[in-house]
Amino acid sequence: MQGDDNEREVARLFRVSRTAHQLVRDRGYAIAEEEIKMSLEDFRQQYAAGGTAIDKAKINFSAQHSEVERDSIFVFYAEEASVGIKTMRKFIDILESQKFPRGILIYKTSMTPSANKVITAMSSQFQIEAFQESELLVNITEHILVPQHEVLKPEQKKELLQRYRLKDTQLPRIQLHDPVARYYGLKRGQVVKITRESETAGRYVSYRLCL
Repeated sequence: MQGDDNEREVARLFRVSRTAHQLVRDRGYAIAEEEIKMSLEDFRQQYAAGGTAIDKAKINFSAQHSEVERDSIFVFYAEEASVGIKTMRKFIDILESQKFPRGILIYKTSMTPSANKVITAMSSQFQIEAFQESELLVNITEHILVPQHEVLKPEQKKELLQRYRLKDTQLPRIQLHDPVARYYGLKRGQVVKITRESETAGRYVSYRLCL
């Protein structure tokens, strides 16, 4: 039974890891193609050789932004199922020592209120996000019903508003906690371009402001 449990855990973490790498890549960070295309067997051999449980510290990873200098991100898997102050302290220590301005914490079950308060308390120093493993089992942006999203750069947003003589508040909205907004790490005030396939128009483009 223990072997079966380990196998299920490995397969689950493989899917979570793949989505996490895709998420970081889709935000503009440099991720090697082999990380995205790694097979379950290769993942198992690399992180769970001999049928052992995965040491989550080994699947932590970091990435440098492809365009923005000094913008890097660290993805950290919590060892404990329910994240408390101890895990948050360990995570913050890594961000501080390695000078990562951004971090993503991935946890299995829950986060205590105290752990969530740390994210808010450190917001002036680090941009920290937290995802439950179950949220990353599937890449929602690959779902057939989810249209293509593209986060506009500040100059693209400015050009859009000038072209249509709009204030950003006149745009339709996407909520900060929308699953797609969370995937792309949208911040309040950012605009996302959404391209949908249309049977009549071929393609239909709309824009939404994150609030």
